[in-house]
Amino acid sequence: MSSTREQPLRREQPPWLFAAALATTLPHVLQQPWWLSLFGGVLFAMAAWLWYEDRRLPGRWLMLLLAVAGILSILAEFRSLLGREAGVATLVLFMAMKLLEMRSHRDAMVVILLGYFLLLTHYFHSQDIPTGLWLLFAMWIVTAAQIRLHAATLSPRENLQQAASLAIQAVPFMLVLYLLFPRISGPLWGLPEDAFTGQSGLSDSMAPGSIANLVQRGDIAFRVRFDEAAPARQQLYWRGPVLESFDGQTWRPSARRGGREKIVESGPRIAYETTLEPHGQRWLLALDAPVALPAGSSTDGRLTVSATRPVESRQRHRLFAAPAYLFNDDEAAASIDENLRLPSGSNPQTRSLALDWQRQAKQPLDIVARALTHFREEAFHYTLQPPLLGRDSMDDFLFRTRRGFCEHYAAAFVVLMRNAGIPARVVTGYQGGELNPRDGYLVVRQSDAHAWAEVWIAGRGWLRVDPTAAVAPERIERGIVDALPQGEPLPAFLQVRGDWLRDLRYRWEALNNAWNQHVLGYDGQRQRDFLARFGFDADWRTLAIALSLACALVLLAVCIWALRQHSRPAPALRLWHRAQRRIGVHCAPGETPLAFVTRLRATDPALADRFEPVVRHFLLARYAPQNKTSLAALAAAVNRLPRRRIA
Repeated sequence: MSSTREQPLRREQPPWLFAAALATTLPHVLQQPWWLSLFGGVLFAMAAWLWYEDRRLPGRWLMLLLAVAGILSILAEFRSLLGREAGVATLVLFMAMKLLEMRSHRDAMVVILLGYFLLLTHYFHSQDIPTGLWLLFAMWIVTAAQIRLHAATLSPRENLQQAASLAIQAVPFMLVLYLLFPRISGPLWGLPEDAFTGQSGLSDSMAPGSIANLVQRGDIAFRVRFDEAAPARQQLYWRGPVLESFDGQTWRPSARRGGREKIVESGPRIAYETTLEPHGQRWLLALDAPVALPAGSSTDGRLTVSATRPVESRQRHRLFAAPAYLFNDDEAAASIDENLRLPSGSNPQTRSLALDWQRQAKQPLDIVARALTHFREEAFHYTLQPPLLGRDSMDDFLFRTRRGFCEHYAAAFVVLMRNAGIPARVVTGYQGGELNPRDGYLVVRQSDAHAWAEVWIAGRGWLRVDPTAAVAPERIERGIVDALPQGEPLPAFLQVRGDWLRDLRYRWEALNNAWNQHVLGYDGQRQRDFLARFGFDADWRTLAIALSLACALVLLAVCIWALRQHSRPAPALRLWHRAQRRIGVHCAPGETPLAFVTRLRATDPALADRFEPVVRHFLLARYAPQNKTSLAALAAAVNRLPRRRIA
């Protein structure tokens, strides 16, 4: 006789396995290459059709050919079989192919285990609330499929109820592990090479169109919680990388190490906390000008706050800003020289215009004012769809196209200043943000990405100048939606005007923020703070050992309880044995209750008459649907028996 694992599947079992496979692989359609989704869909449909028509499953040679073709395709797509994307693609392929060879319980258990493992892979791409809800649903379906393999007598409704009951029973263990499982610095699921692909945000370089492309995304870059009222929107400049090197087309950070920083504050500080989304770079995007930095961070001599490692997971940082400040009024000569440097022979018209302003100006700030007036009064247009620029990009922009986004205006302003003998540089980051009235957080999105300029004036240090404010002041005062013409390619939700839709978005984002702050944000520091309330102060290694021992003790207690429950007979059997002891006659091995009472009637008819109700109620309590009435009737019949011993 074959073992249970080799038993063939019954007709009603494969649909549950199809449902489990579909629930665990369907979300990957949004992340995998289209051809893999199509290939997996064809294999899934083929398996379902073969089951429905009760046809023979494909042979081994065809399955081998499909496997080789799938693996080679994945290798060609990802150039590797290792890493996150290639690994998940391989698991999805294996799941689809396994459905085509499900013949026994063993094959079905492979599908179940693949399903449970695929549940984990969804967190590679997203950890938001919809993903969590879908994974709970998928786990329920996979568990129901596993129960169906071993409990064929249950109805579909009872099967789903049993799966839900098991999930609910696991909730206490889930909470204990969530609170006590050691939090290790860095991402738990990081894999080589592509562990952090797909992260978006500011780049460490700027060319025409780079920020214009970024602002078309509505992703949240970071959230901010101020200790007091949020500053005015015009003050919300979130400082990122400072770009000082220009090759005629692209701006990049200087290769020179930053020098000392001298900040003189002239007003009250602003205290706030940021929740920064992962972007794969080291900068922390602090409010200008950053002071009193968080632990493990530093500035680079240009007021850009950077962490020691790239931001590869959501992080919270406590910072302070000085909105009124004097920065490096006595700058190093090397910095001044670098911020005057331009490619030789480039943009001759721009150079000629700047030299005219220099000859007419009495002091450097007059040149700055002339440039802003030029942008304000000439026919410049603020747009996300500027025309392409030629080799002399600044000449093309200032004298031909006059259409650009913030990077065009910041770059042109800096080139004008350098040609006029004023040290200047480009600063990239974010400007503004949207206050969510539902939770009080300021939300800064990729669509708030911005570029502005800084000029250095002797005795006054580096001063922020935003040329975009001269061309499109609405961008700084109210946001990008009000600054751009109708029809510009912004995220659709930013152009929604309905109050109820906006309020619905506020509520949803506040809910997601609460999830991020209190669930996903339960990091090592918060875990230590939680344990400190109960008098525990241990590192993650000690906590891991303690948790392992606790889990072992719990499992041991559960095993002992299960063994005791298994060895303890059912209530009906206990009453049946008590009845036999009461009359002093015992049922022989293999003898049925009816045969036993027949044998008893041959030797003692009177006793058999009194024992017959016990047999009747025992059969009802033991084999009919159990209820308290049958068990109570059996107990009463046993109690009515005479206490008698037969020699």
